[in-house]
Amino acid sequence: MPPGVRGYIVIKKPWPGMLMTLYKDPTRYKQAYWSRFPNVYYAGDYCMKDKDGYFWLLGRADEVLKIAGHRMGTMELESAIVSHVAVAEAAVTVKPHEIKGEAIVVFAVLRHGHSPSEDLKKRLRGHLRKTVGPVATPEEIYFVSKLPKTRSGKIMRRVLKALVSDKAIGDTTTLEDKASVEEAKRAYKELRKIISK
Repeated sequence: MPPGVRGYIVIKKPWPGMLMTLYKDPTRYKQAYWSRFPNVYYAGDYCMKDKDGYFWLLGRADEVLKIAGHRMGTMELESAIVSHVAVAEAAVTVKPHEIKGEAIVVFAVLRHGHSPSEDLKKRLRGHLRKTVGPVATPEEIYFVSKLPKTRSGKIMRRVLKALVSDKAIGDTTTLEDKASVEEAKRAYKELRKIISK
């Protein structure tokens, strides 16, 4: 791809330490990683090469959100929100929206010295509009002290998506800290109460 254009990461020459199979499912491994593009390993991530030849990881290709016909990666939005001085960490998910198809929902962990407020939510919305564009304006923002993560540190976005979509959360055996899900539930319920008044 030319510089500045998003594409997929593929690997032409495998190395000894890369993923060799999926546990008890070699057929799925071959289909997921070796079938999309002939004779290359498909890592499942978007990236872009800049004019200086550096690669920028843009997130998982399977974590693409479709907002009002625009495709955006969760990593792109999360990187934009954490570039705000008040935000230490963020997770982005979506919930169904009758007009846009999906609406952006942000769960944010604030840096020390910053407090949750409606004014901060307004500033964060403006920050996303400025850094990514108007289509990236979140429908909802929740402030939490921690995000649900696996023991290896990956954010469990599917848990947050299930929560805001009023669906069953599913298997959480790989969660590092189950209290993070309860906190996200409380934040969500509190906002629902305010909206319904």
